[in-house]
Amino acid sequence: MFVGIDVGGTNLKAGLVDQEGHLLAAARRPLSGFTGAEDFATDLTELVLQAAKEGGVGVEALESVGIGLPGAVDGGDVLFTTNIPMENVPLAKLFRQRLDVPVYLGNDADCAAVGEFFGGAGRGCRDFVVVTLGTGIGAGIILDGKLRGGLASSEAGHMVIQQGGEPCNCGRRGCWERYASATALIQQTRAAMEAHPESGLYQAAEALGTVDGRTAFQAALAGDETALAVCRQYVEYLADGTASLINILRPEVVAIGGGVAAAPEALLLEPLREIVGREAYARHGGRVTRVLRAELGNDAGIIGAALLVRVQ
Repeated sequence: MFVGIDVGGTNLKAGLVDQEGHLLAAARRPLSGFTGAEDFATDLTELVLQAAKEGGVGVEALESVGIGLPGAVDGGDVLFTTNIPMENVPLAKLFRQRLDVPVYLGNDADCAAVGEFFGGAGRGCRDFVVVTLGTGIGAGIILDGKLRGGLASSEAGHMVIQQGGEPCNCGRRGCWERYASATALIQQTRAAMEAHPESGLYQAAEALGTVDGRTAFQAALAGDETALAVCRQYVEYLADGTASLINILRPEVVAIGGGVAAAPEALLLEPLREIVGREAYARHGGRVTRVLRAELGNDAGIIGAALLVRVQ
């Protein structure tokens, strides 16, 4: 048995997971404020105990605990996190002072890749990539069954696909995530709405109660030409980075995750596969990479964190 913790922006979620990647029990608590690394470590250990209790097992049954964080880690240390003020924190040491169970830290995109590798779209693969479409773009990479993580975690969202393009928070211009993240899709949708006030995008946004990563796809399903153009352009941006990842890594599978990945297959994955098939080097021979939808949804980070020990 293993426990995985997914550290989100507003909640801490933990799950009891078996060696096959099945989520057996879960627990959560709000992350309402950060009062220091010591208190944070205490919250994590209490959550592990709660998840184990929900699953009907004791601490002695746990082989390890994994913690997925939105930031950079090095071994048992948190170098920094993006939504919690932690920098150079020996989190594994603090955790084990409270609960003497082996603990592993991972970037949240890396954990999503591990979860999908064992229990989702990457089952049976040795070389596997997950691309997560959210506020930015994350990429978790597993090569020959081992996680390319820690200090070597991928920052694929910051490859440039448009020379001199949109400024990025990383300091570069034209980064992939400025064009193909969920944030970018929302910006593209809003721009299309302003340019085309007659568009059905307004009706889709009203039905959803907001403009988000679903809006353009909903309107496109209804046949709105402006929305269809937004979706086509977005998929082309997504394909630019995906084809580059495939050419560099030559994985068996690339799985697309995050909220945008729930879009209708005919509007997202089918055209994405068509463009990637045309642009990836495999058209000249060699391994052909399959492009799939990630399967585990919000559970991927928990399951992957729990099984970090298996890809070290």
